[in-house]
Amino acid sequence: MNQFAKLGRIAALVGLVAGSTISLHLQAAELPVKEGQKIAFMGDSITQAGAGPDGYIPLVIRGLEAAGVKTMAIPAGISGHKSNQMLERLDRDVLSKKPQWMTLSCGVNDVWHGANGVPLDQYKENITKIVDQCQAAGIQVMILTSTMIGEDEPNANNQKLAGYNEFLRELAKEKKCLLADLNADMQAEIAKAGADKKGNLLTTDGVHMNPAGNKMMATGVLKGFGLSAEQLKKAQESWEK
Repeated sequence: MNQFAKLGRIAALVGLVAGSTISLHLQAAELPVKEGQKIAFMGDSITQAGAGPDGYIPLVIRGLEAAGVKTMAIPAGISGHKSNQMLERLDRDVLSKKPQWMTLSCGVNDVWHGANGVPLDQYKENITKIVDQCQAAGIQVMILTSTMIGEDEPNANNQKLAGYNEFLRELAKEKKCLLADLNADMQAEIAKAGADKKGNLLTTDGVHMNPAGNKMMATGVLKGFGLSAEQLKKAQESWEK
């Protein structure tokens, strides 16, 4: 190969790399979450466990980085917490840390705890106040619908939870929040397995996520942030490295 041909090949390779970099930056620029922003993850034990090495929180952060956006997580999950307790600690665990974003995962314990849970009317008040206080502080909110209580949709807890999730979908529209419909995603994954499903597919105990469940949650949050199919694929590939 002569010198001019070598120079031509090098130029072509440089152009290819530069084009890929420009494309990545353009895709990242289209996302609502931006470089250097902080994301608080408010929730219960699912979110507390989700802050672990293989949990959905680091998967979200790695997925965004694969899409060209480096962000920082503020884990704010506490086991057993319901909407009233999350409202009480909102300032300490989220507002005072001044994130640009907060994801809100709340509802499982409000239903699962039965008589010690939070009725739907009070839940609506608590969640609305959480969203209002965040938005008043300039924090953008992504609402996550609550995942299932047992991996069988017809059980009494899931039927009760449906009303809570329907409220979350309506509130997201009303308050112009992003929405990650994790309950719908979870039901779709379980339905896909069909008769081949043996035991729990996405959870360790019907509620708390196993590795597949954490990936399902992270994928849902990344979809909520607007990642394209191509970006989601890159995100999921980054999880395997």
